[in-house]
Amino acid sequence: MLVRSGLTEYDCQGRIQGTLDVPLSGEGRQQAEATAQELAARGTQIDALYAGPCLSAQQTAEVLAATLKQKPKTLKTLHNLDQGLWQGMLFDDVKSKQPRVFRQWQERPDTVCPPEGETLREAGERLKAAIAKLTKKHKSGTIALVLAQPLASVLRSMLQAGAPPTLCQSACVGKPLWEPIELAAAI
Repeated sequence: MLVRSGLTEYDCQGRIQGTLDVPLSGEGRQQAEATAQELAARGTQIDALYAGPCLSAQQTAEVLAATLKQKPKTLKTLHNLDQGLWQGMLFDDVKSKQPRVFRQWQERPDTVCPPEGETLREAGERLKAAIAKLTKKHKSGTIALVLAQPLASVLRSMLQAGAPPTLCQSACVGKPLWEPIELAAAI
């Protein structure tokens, strides 16, 4: 199960977060609580709960863990996509200063790497190694991964071999924080 971390103040401000440690906003905490309640009401069985090391993923995992009676484990390899020198900048500032690069970054993100950042290929390789390790450890059952955006979208795109990942959290607003993902055929 893939769970996006709730919104942070950076998300609400339209800033590129990357690996910066930004806590959940009030709305993000409400999203996490609603997600935990929804999963509990569905009777969702989670056998293991893992989260990336960033504060928003940790806080989201803690909310889920309290409701779903799990102990979250942190995996450093699940850190968010490193956006390099763009971290902390407003999406609009990058768009106005580098419109062609920004458009390419939105439409074909695998062809753009923010200065001093991480490519989608590098993030994908890191995720692939982490998933392989987790599926080897957990041969069956449901593993929940709490990842910050856009890393959650990178994983979804990688496993579903479909549309490119969504790099902006605002594109995820209004969508559930969680979704089931079948790994058997993907890895």
